[in-house]
Amino acid sequence: MASVKGDKSFFHGKAESIGVLLVNLGTPDEPSTSAVRRYLSQFLSDPRVVEIPRLVWLPILYGFVLRKRPAASAENYKKVWTDEGSPLLRIGQQQAKQLQQEMKIRFRGPVHIQLAMRYGNPSIKDGLEALQEKGAYRILVLPLYPQYSATTTATTFDAIAKIMATWRRIPELRFINQYHDFPPYIDALATSVKDYWRNKQQSEVLLMSFHGLPKRNLELGDPYFCQCHKTARLLAKKLNLKESQWQISFQSRFGKAEWLKPYTDKTLMQMPKEGIKSVDVICPGFPADCLETLEEIDGENREYFLNAGGEEYHYIPALNHSSTHIQALSDLIQLHTQGWSETSDNWTATSIENSNERSKQLAIVKGAKI
Repeated sequence: MASVKGDKSFFHGKAESIGVLLVNLGTPDEPSTSAVRRYLSQFLSDPRVVEIPRLVWLPILYGFVLRKRPAASAENYKKVWTDEGSPLLRIGQQQAKQLQQEMKIRFRGPVHIQLAMRYGNPSIKDGLEALQEKGAYRILVLPLYPQYSATTTATTFDAIAKIMATWRRIPELRFINQYHDFPPYIDALATSVKDYWRNKQQSEVLLMSFHGLPKRNLELGDPYFCQCHKTARLLAKKLNLKESQWQISFQSRFGKAEWLKPYTDKTLMQMPKEGIKSVDVICPGFPADCLETLEEIDGENREYFLNAGGEEYHYIPALNHSSTHIQALSDLIQLHTQGWSETSDNWTATSIENSNERSKQLAIVKGAKI
């Protein structure tokens, strides 16, 4: 077991607060081969992500994958990189900023929002320590994965548990493991589609593309596939779409094993053969645009559809930091922090300050150095 560390920022009488850790998948620090290799090494060596036995997978990962894939991936990252850096990180920072502003409106006590990435920077360790320094001894973890999967949500929990195994004072911890059917989230998706259609004519079909997983994950009990289908059904219902007007698919497969079907690329190639000449594509499982949406969906898959005979292809952006998305996430935070003192009507700054001062004085009586 890792050694237990002291909290360097702690002092008796320190004001306590709520912390919210927003966690997304991650991004390389820069679109270079070396940076992408570091990122992929951390990501693909996670046993939750690749469930192949370590003795089989690690030689493949370090002997082949990390020799070949980083250079090609770096070129793809260069296509979507902005002057402000990674789109995923830039959008995540804006989400955190706007959520922080919303917390000041909704809560009477202090609530701190901190962004972290499961792989890469800012790390989960850095995010938790930043909240610790701010006196957040009640922490809500919000993995930005609407649909639960062991490959995403569960590995976030693993990382947090590993870090907190070294903490002396464990905060009160709450963990949101999915929000695939949360009404404000579905409403935000529907609003984004309607807003897009107000500016551009609605296509024949709305394709809802989710990130893929090996089929084996479904067979072993991962609820991801079912939750994706429920999100799609709820969104289609909210938009009053007929069955012929929407489809679901899964993107970003890797390796030779069978993944969740239907595949997004194959679906788009087949549509023109079935007489479908126009398509709108949305990725409801991605809360922020990233490589998989900007390069793969809005770039690579666009070409598949058009080269197969399609005529109109439109990508509807992720929810990103739209006002409806921020409100939905705020609703989710408010729901899951019920009962904590900062959310109580009985909370007052004076009562908390008095409690902190009593704690400080008692510590002095017991011999603590303040």
